[in-house]
This record gives sequence, structure tokens and C-alpha cells, in this order.
Amino acid sequence: MDKRLLRVVLADDSVLLREGIARLLAEYGFEVVGQAGNAEELLLKVRSYKPDVALVDIRMPPTGTNEGLVAAEHIGREYPEVGVLVLSQYLELAYALRLVEGQEARRGYLIKDRVGEVETLLDAVRRVANGGCVVDPEIVERLVSRAGAGGPLAELSAREREVLGLIAEGLSDEAIAERLETTREAVEAEADQIFAKLDLRDEGADRRVAAVLTYLRAT
Repeated sequence: MDKRLLRVVLADDSVLLREGIARLLAEYGFEVVGQAGNAEELLLKVRSYKPDVALVDIRMPPTGTNEGLVAAEHIGREYPEVGVLVLSQYLELAYALRLVEGQEARRGYLIKDRVGEVETLLDAVRRVANGGCVVDPEIVERLVSRAGAGGPLAELSAREREVLGLIAEGLSDEAIAERLETTREAVEAEADQIFAKLDLRDEGADRRVAAVLTYLRAT
């Protein structure tokens, strides 16, 4: 990304929440170019302003079920250059996987409580804008806590599953190294080993996204 402000469209049926997030983003150097109260307005704002990221509530009018998720999928098909960060009131693993299945890059899923964790929210917006895939840490924690993961994850050591979980959260190699109190080189070596065991042999950031999908599916 260049040095210009990252442009964001917000979609939530709660005006107070939208305004609060908008002020927060503006305070930290983002440009909120549009706000929407429903999925139809969201798609209109995205089409009109072509933001870097759409920040979307998963449940919006008229039914309050998954209108935001459906709109996010539409954005992925029609505007693949626009990142989508979905906020959900509840942990819904099926929705998280559905969000990233079709268009893994520039996608993220956070529970709404993260709005109060400023750095977590801002970091997720930046990562999604820059082509990353972000999964809420609580989802990752639940997956890690499940004993006896089968499938391709069965080949990974406990340490490798821990590293893969941090990759799924959207952390960079540097951030993982800091979290695990090790070196970036050590993390890179462990990541390469993970990719090899998962048979992800292509170079580049896409391997990280594919690894996240493998992680999510193994539940």
C-alpha cells in the first residue's frame, strides 16, 4: 500500500456503533468514506467509493441473520480488490470458513468485542487491506483446544500447531517471533516445515492463506 490514508466503508444497523468506530478509525489515520445501515446501502457505498476495506456487521436488516455475510461474499465476487472485515456478535465458525473459502485474501472475521481492543481492530483492518487473512483469536483458541485434531493437522507437532494458530490470527513472522520469544528466522523455518507437511509448496503469501483454510477445515 502507498502512504495515502486507508479508505473504509462501515456497515452496521447501529448508528451509535458505526459513529463510534468511524471516530476511532479517523483518530488513527483512516479515512471513513461511507457508512451504511443495511446490506443494500453497503453495496452502493462500495460500488461508489471503492474503499480499501469494508467493515461489515454479519447480521443486518431486514432479517438480522446473515445479510452482512451475503453482502461480503458479493463484494468478494464483484470487487476482489476491496478487503472485507466481518464483525459478528457471536463465534460462528461456519460463517468464518464460508467467508474465506471463496476469496481467501483480503478477508477477516472478528467478534464484535474486538472493537474495544483498539490495536487488535486496527491491526486487522490494516492486514486485510494489505491482502491478509485474519481470523479472530478466540476462534483459533477454540480450535487449538480441541484434542486429537485429525486430517492434515495430525502431522504437525504441538509447536507447529501453535505457530499455525498464530498464522491463522493474521500475525506476521515478526509478531509470531515476539509472541513466542524466538527469532524471525526460527519462525520462518517452522512455517516452511508446516507448509511442507500440509503439502503447500507454492511460494508467497498465498501459502499462509491456504494454511489458514486448512486449519479452519480441520475441526
